[in-house]
Amino acid sequence: MKKIILKIEGMTCSSCSSGLEKYLKKQTGIIEANVNLVMAIATITYEDIKIKDIEKYIKEAGFKSAGEFKDFNSLEQKKSKKKSLIIFGILLLLLMYISMAHMFGGWELPIISHKKNPVNYGITLIIFTIIFLWYGLDIIKSGIKNLIHKIPNMDTLVTLGVLSSFLYSVYGFINICFGNLQYLGNLYFESSCMIIYFIKLGRYIENVSKDKTKDAIKELVQITPKNARVKRENEEITVTIDEVNVGDLVICKPGEKIAVDGTILEGKTHVDESFITGESKPALKSTGAKVIAGSINYDGAIEYKAEKIGKDSTISEIVKLVVEATNTKNKIQKIADKVSSYFVPILVGIAVITFVAYLIIGRPFSEAINTFVTILVVACPCALGLAVPLVVVVSNGLCASKGIFVRDSQALEIAKNIDTVVLDKTGTLTYGKLKIHKVYNYSKNSEEELLNIASSLEANSSHPIATAFKTSNPKKVKEFKNIEGVGIQGKIGNNQYYIGSKKILEKLQIEEEHNNDYIDLVNNACSIMYVIENKTIIGLIGIKDTIRNNAKEFIKNLKSRGITPIMLTGDNKKTAQIIANEIGIENVISEVMPKNKANEIKQLLDNNKKVMMVGDGINDAPALVQATVGISINEGTDVAMDSSDVILMNNNLNNILDFIDISKASYKIIKQNLFWAFFYNICMIPIAMGILKPIGITMSPMFGSIAMTFSSLTVVLNSLRLRRKRNGKKVK
Repeated sequence: MKKIILKIEGMTCSSCSSGLEKYLKKQTGIIEANVNLVMAIATITYEDIKIKDIEKYIKEAGFKSAGEFKDFNSLEQKKSKKKSLIIFGILLLLLMYISMAHMFGGWELPIISHKKNPVNYGITLIIFTIIFLWYGLDIIKSGIKNLIHKIPNMDTLVTLGVLSSFLYSVYGFINICFGNLQYLGNLYFESSCMIIYFIKLGRYIENVSKDKTKDAIKELVQITPKNARVKRENEEITVTIDEVNVGDLVICKPGEKIAVDGTILEGKTHVDESFITGESKPALKSTGAKVIAGSINYDGAIEYKAEKIGKDSTISEIVKLVVEATNTKNKIQKIADKVSSYFVPILVGIAVITFVAYLIIGRPFSEAINTFVTILVVACPCALGLAVPLVVVVSNGLCASKGIFVRDSQALEIAKNIDTVVLDKTGTLTYGKLKIHKVYNYSKNSEEELLNIASSLEANSSHPIATAFKTSNPKKVKEFKNIEGVGIQGKIGNNQYYIGSKKILEKLQIEEEHNNDYIDLVNNACSIMYVIENKTIIGLIGIKDTIRNNAKEFIKNLKSRGITPIMLTGDNKKTAQIIANEIGIENVISEVMPKNKANEIKQLLDNNKKVMMVGDGINDAPALVQATVGISINEGTDVAMDSSDVILMNNNLNNILDFIDISKASYKIIKQNLFWAFFYNICMIPIAMGILKPIGITMSPMFGSIAMTFSSLTVVLNSLRLRRKRNGKKVK
C-alpha cells in the first residue's frame, strides 16, 4: 500500500469535501481517502493504481488536483483576488445606484432612466449582470458539476439561486420590451450580482482567517533555509537547498540555520531546536552530535555531514505527520460531515416546497421566486462543515509548536477524558541515561574483565539498559539470543553467558547465593543485573538512573487535575517503590515483563478507566497500542513511532498536561462552533421562508448572502481563540 497527500482545488464547503471523499472511496484501487476542507488536501491510501488515475477520479468528481502537497504558498493568488474584489465592489456600487436611484429621488442618466428609457435601463442591468456572472463563473461551474455528480454543495445552492433570479429577471425584461412596464418592479438583476459579490467577499475573508489557523504548520514548512554552504574540492560554495547531496560536508556559522539533517564532524556550538522540541533552552552540540534542519546555530562554527535531505529530513517527516493528523477524523467530525452531506438536498427540498406553497396560497410569482432564492443563499453548510476541522488544524498546530506531535486527531478528542496515566520508569520518569553504580565481582576475572564480558553481550541488545555498558575491547559473541522479559544470552569463547534480572535465576534454576549484596543494591534504588557464566553467578551489577527534574512537579499537577498516576516497570518491587516514593506516586506495578504490560493496561480499561500510557516507544509498544491514548517520549530525531498516538519531541513531561489541556479547550470550542452553526440555521431558514413576515421580519437574497458569510466567520474566529493557549492564556 502507498499513501499520498494531494492538494485539492475547487472545494468550497463541507459538502464538497464529504462528497469527494465518498466518491474516491468507491473507486477501485483506493483503499482509504480522507479529505480536509480547511487544509484543502486529500490523504489517499492506494494500491495497484497510478497517481494520474487518482487525479482523474478527482476531476470526475468536479474538483482538481494541484499535485502533491508541499507548502502553503498562495500569496499571489490572494493579491489578485483582493484586486478583483475592489474592482467588482466599485462596479456593484455603480449597479446599485443605477437600479435604485429612482427609489430615493437620485439623479438618473436620461439614456438609461428607469421611466424614460426602460428598455435601455434593462439592457444596462443585463450587461452588468453578465459581467458578474463571468466573475462568479467558478461558482456556477462548480455548482453545476457537483449537481451532475450528485454531490450538491454550497456552490450548487448559490448557482440555483443566482440563475433563478437572473432567468426570472430576463423574463421580466422581455415583457418590458413588449411594453408591459409593470415588470419594472420585478427585475432582480442586482440580486444576482450582490449574491455573487458577497459570496466572493465572504470567502476571501474566510480564507484569510482560515489561513491564520494554519500559521503554526506553515512555520514548520518554512523553517528550513533556502541556501546552504558546502565544502567541495576544499572550497566553500553556496548552493540552493535542493543542490545539497547526502554525504556533502556542510558548514554552518554562528547565527545561521542548519540546512539539512546531519552529524557534526568538527566544531562545537549551542543550537536552538525549539521549533521541534518546544524546549527554549539551546542544546550544546559537539563532534558526533546530530543536528536538525531548521535549527539555529547560536555561537560556534560547525562542519557536519549531510545525512537526511528533502523528504527524508526530520522536519519533512514532522510536517507530513502533522498534516496527516489534521486529516484524520474524530467521531464528532464524522457526525458533522454526515449531517452536512444531507444538508444541501434537504435545503433544496425546503426551498422548492416553500416556492410551491407561496404559489398555492396565491402570493405573487415574484415574491415566491425571491423567497426561493433567499432560502438557497441564506443556509450555510459551510459553518457546520468548518466547526470541527478548523479546531483540529489549530490544535494540531498548537501542539506542534510545543513539541507535541499528534499522529491521530482522535487522540486529541479522547485525551480530555483521561483519568489514569500509566508511566514507564526507565526513559520516561527517569532520563534513561543509565550508569553503572556498583559492581560485585565473584569471578576470578578482574572487575574490568567482568564488565568487558557484560558489555560485549549487551552491545547486541536493544534494551535501554544496554546503554549503561561501554567497552573499548569488545569480545566476539556467538549464538546471541534475547530471553524475553528476563535477559540475554550468548557464547564467548567456550563459555555460555547470561545477563538478566532475578527472574533469570528461576529460568536457569540457579540458587541465589548473594542476597545481602542484592538487597544493598536494591536499597540504593538500582536496577540489578546478574552476570552468569555457564550456571554460576560471577557478578552483580547495580545500574542507576536519574529521575527527571520535572517528574515530581508533573505527578503533583496530574493529581491536582484528578488524574491517577501509575508507575509500570519491569524493575524489582523495592527499587521501583523507592523511586515512586521520591516522585510522589502511590500506585506501582513492578516486575512486569514487556509482553505483560499490555495486559496490565487492559485490566485498567476493563475497570472502565480511560488510560494514557507514556513510554519510550520501544519495549512499551504493545502497552502503547492497548491504551486509550499512547504517548512516546522521544529525545531524538526519529518521529516514526508507529505504536503511539502522540510523540513528545522533548523530555518535558509537563507537555503531557499541555496536551490534555489543549484537548479540553478544543472540545469546548468544537461544541461552541456546532452550537452557533446549528443556531444560525435554525434562526435564518424560518426568516428566509417568510414565517416571520406577519411581525415585520423579512430578508432579501442580498442580506441572506451577508448572513451566510457572517455565520462562517463566527466559526472561524471562534476557532482562532484556541491560539491564545500558545501564549499561555486561558481559553474561555
